Amino acid sequence: MPEARSPSRQTPQLVVGVSGLQDIRITRNGRELHMLGSGGSKRELDMLEPCGLTAARLPVLLGSGMGYALRALLEKLPTERPLAVADKEEDILALTGLRAEFPHERITWFNADTPEECLCQLTHWQAQHGNLPMVPLAHPFYLRLDRAYYGTLRDKLNASTQFDFWSRAVRPRFRSSSPRLLLMTSKYFLMGEVVRACEQLEVQHYLLTLEDEEVARQDFVERLLKVVLDFKPDAILTLNHLGVDREGVLMDLLAQLHLPLASWFVDNPHLILHLYAKLVSPWAVIFTWDADNLPGLHELGFKHVFHLPLGTDPERFSPAKSANPPVASWRSQVSFVGNSMVYKVAKRMQDMRFPAALLRRYRELAAAFGESDERLVRSFLPQYSADMFASYQALPDNEMRLAYEAMITWEATRQYRTRCVRQILPFTPLIVGDRGWRQNFKRENPSWRLHSELSYYSELPAFYPWSDINFNCTSKQMKGAVNQRLFDVPAAGSFVLTDWRDQTESLFEPGKELIYYREPEEAPELIRYFLAHPEERRRIVQAARTRVLAEHTWTHRVQNILTRLREIYGT
Repeated sequence: MPEARSPSRQTPQLVVGVSGLQDIRITRNGRELHMLGSGGSKRELDMLEPCGLTAARLPVLLGSGMGYALRALLEKLPTERPLAVADKEEDILALTGLRAEFPHERITWFNADTPEECLCQLTHWQAQHGNLPMVPLAHPFYLRLDRAYYGTLRDKLNASTQFDFWSRAVRPRFRSSSPRLLLMTSKYFLMGEVVRACEQLEVQHYLLTLEDEEVARQDFVERLLKVVLDFKPDAILTLNHLGVDREGVLMDLLAQLHLPLASWFVDNPHLILHLYAKLVSPWAVIFTWDADNLPGLHELGFKHVFHLPLGTDPERFSPAKSANPPVASWRSQVSFVGNSMVYKVAKRMQDMRFPAALLRRYRELAAAFGESDERLVRSFLPQYSADMFASYQALPDNEMRLAYEAMITWEATRQYRTRCVRQILPFTPLIVGDRGWRQNFKRENPSWRLHSELSYYSELPAFYPWSDINFNCTSKQMKGAVNQRLFDVPAAGSFVLTDWRDQTESLFEPGKELIYYREPEEAPELIRYFLAHPEERRRIVQAARTRVLAEHTWTHRVQNILTRLREIYGT
């Protein structure tokens, strides 16, 4: 539970003498507390003794008091030296007027509710000013007023100055032939594959697991800095910017540490990065599964941006996994594995409560977006409807706008998948997914079968080989990229028929290693042909599997990341 802002007390009162304001008095439990008392201004000025004004330090006043120490610091410190004031006593500040008197560019005021939040904000401030050591200057009155708050700040800040952390933590990167990789994760499904790839490459790695809501909190920052000091990584790798806080605390720290961060986006980065206030850093390297994202990422200001497709784990997806089907109903001539998107769209609509102006024509908007060449809903909306675009811009915050973009993208995917999968219904297919497929095909002849969703790790590797043809259609989130199935199915030793994507030819040789349809209506003829020619299917599967094993495993992807990082930061 967070600590209260301050112990209960009566309203502070001014003590005015002949020469003006002399003191502030607070009565608590029948006892009076005086800010200065008989010591006068000297009581505040004495707290500057440990500061070492000539040293390269960042003073942090814990309580602004009557302003004597604050004014003395401004006079004595070098003009370029910033200082911080941690003071959450709004009632006292209202009396002294100090915050209004000193909106100084050298002074940063902090009034976080808890010492943990304040420490996090101070760490960010420190990183912005060269990571010079912070020295706490605690006003004795504030320690008596709320020792749990100001005492914690004093003790934590004192502890951080006990050793020269930065000289120990900042070091050259990628100077050894064996790199060291710090992995940040929160149970994201692909991080296990990255860990196995590191093991196969004999790359030393450390897994830093994040708890919910931990990002950018002081305890996370402390854990991260301890790992950096002990493990001495050459870089950090995360997925979809996981672990990167929106305020920029982490990126500031990494810049001071000269420690690169590689963020591999396996979802649309433009639906994620717009949540972040501080995006661009010379220590950030962005990898994206979709080459279409490269221009937009460059426009955001990122210098180091690379295309890195998905891959597969050939030890998990292997023909040996399918010796006997665990479930007899898995056997089919044609199958499709995928979410109907029915419930995802409905839940997003229900949770976000978008205005009626954005919901009246959402299906028509999604259909038009799905057919367009635009990659982002926000880019397509002005072309489609000026009124809807105005309603979109009027949404209260960026997160709600991104939620609407995701909903439209999912609805476009639902419509496209329904159109594609409808083409395979004459072949009595097995559809593996949610019950939303029954809604999508409620007017269709019920000759197809529905199987509940399968586990990606424990069931799909054995499932794919029991279909003569694994049918694939790609999400509208990725209009040019290929999805996971194009790597997993051939690795498992089975045949995949997929929709065409612009980036396909850079990964597979069409006709020899991959069979595709450009329009869903082309699929039935291709299915009939390849069901009738099993030998040709087997030749294509073998060629595709050979290509996957040679170029498209997670080990290849992690090696690519390390090569790029060494090229950029190893000199």
